Amino acid sequence: MISPTPRAIFLMLLGVPLMLAIALMAPAMWIVSAGWIVGVGALILLDAMMGASLRAYAPELEIPPLLYVGGSDPLPLVLRFNGGQLPHRVQVKLEMNELLEDIPAKGLRGWEGNERPYEFDLTPKRRGMAKLVRLWSRWQGPLGLIQKRHILELDRDIPVTPNIRWVKDEAIRLFSRDAAFGIKTQIERGDGSEFDALREFSSGMDRRAIDWKHSARHRNLLAKEFRTERNHNIVFAFDTGRLMSEPLGGVPKIDRAINAGLLLSYVSLRQGDRTMFYGFDSRPGLTTGFLSGPRGFPKAQGMAANLDYSTEETNYTLALSTLASRLERRSLVIIFSDFVDTISAELMLENVKRLTDRHLVLFATFEDEALSGMVDAPPETTEDVTRAVIADGLLAERDVVFRRLQRMGVQIIETKPEAFGGALISRYLQIKQRDML
Repeated sequence: MISPTPRAIFLMLLGVPLMLAIALMAPAMWIVSAGWIVGVGALILLDAMMGASLRAYAPELEIPPLLYVGGSDPLPLVLRFNGGQLPHRVQVKLEMNELLEDIPAKGLRGWEGNERPYEFDLTPKRRGMAKLVRLWSRWQGPLGLIQKRHILELDRDIPVTPNIRWVKDEAIRLFSRDAAFGIKTQIERGDGSEFDALREFSSGMDRRAIDWKHSARHRNLLAKEFRTERNHNIVFAFDTGRLMSEPLGGVPKIDRAINAGLLLSYVSLRQGDRTMFYGFDSRPGLTTGFLSGPRGFPKAQGMAANLDYSTEETNYTLALSTLASRLERRSLVIIFSDFVDTISAELMLENVKRLTDRHLVLFATFEDEALSGMVDAPPETTEDVTRAVIADGLLAERDVVFRRLQRMGVQIIETKPEAFGGALISRYLQIKQRDML
């Protein structure tokens, strides 16, 4: 698109009063003012021909597959002109949706051959699906009389997920047994309950693993060797309702839960298990189906970005009954949720009980630091005493709910947000070691 600049419009308009003045003073000299306008038009046409061509302009963007909330990611841009004149300055503007912080227009100068590299900084405001709409570019001709505008339609969606970069490398180091040995498959012997082979008994081995029948047959002391079972179903059920959308330490609870869930998903996928993401509030929401193998983790990240925040109350009856109908075999169901008192938790307890009849359930929630702080605060005023008594009553009701869950056979994790991911992984490994699935 080519349009005149404000300078060209001013010069064109300047010829109109000049024409009127000459026409009134010397009617025979009107041709001079007409020539002025024609001359300005010719200069505009010349500027358009001399300027950098729109057809030769080919910007390239390297769009990242994922963005992480709470951080900034670079978006490399290369401005390229395939031949012809190069503009002195190109102004670029990236149009995005409201999920990303606005980036002001940037004027770029200086060329490396026929290219000019640049990087935008993409900063998500919250988790969700960010969108790059289009890239606007414009430059002026050598005379500054025309302006050429180029529009590159992008229409690209980028999932914004919780920032788990700092835990991903730690997960590889701690929980991937083949990380230190390249890509060669390592058989995990010595743990788990699945029989693998017989080997000669040696000191230090568990005496309970001795196979007396085969030892008598071969006249040599033999012991059973086990390996870790694989292909378990791990279901991450995220409550995205009102309580889980409330902030905890400046970050919504659901974001912290998804962060820990993705970390455990990464570990479990690398250990051969299958994972499934399930979201619910007043009705069932996102369902990914079971993912397997390390290659399924990027898909899990992308799908987790679609777990949106909600202001509605959670319907445990509909959500958990729907989840139970979709599970065909015994699974580890990890429910990330929260409650206020025994009354609000009553429906949750009733439906979790039905789920425990066939599956192993792990209830994961955060420690309420606000209530604990009120209880431990020095009672300097009567208001402090009142808050402490009320907070202590709410904590006692939470303990009642947790004891009822434990009597149902539900595993419970209640910890601070900073230790949530580590506690979740420790409990997962403990469950597999005890062969509870």
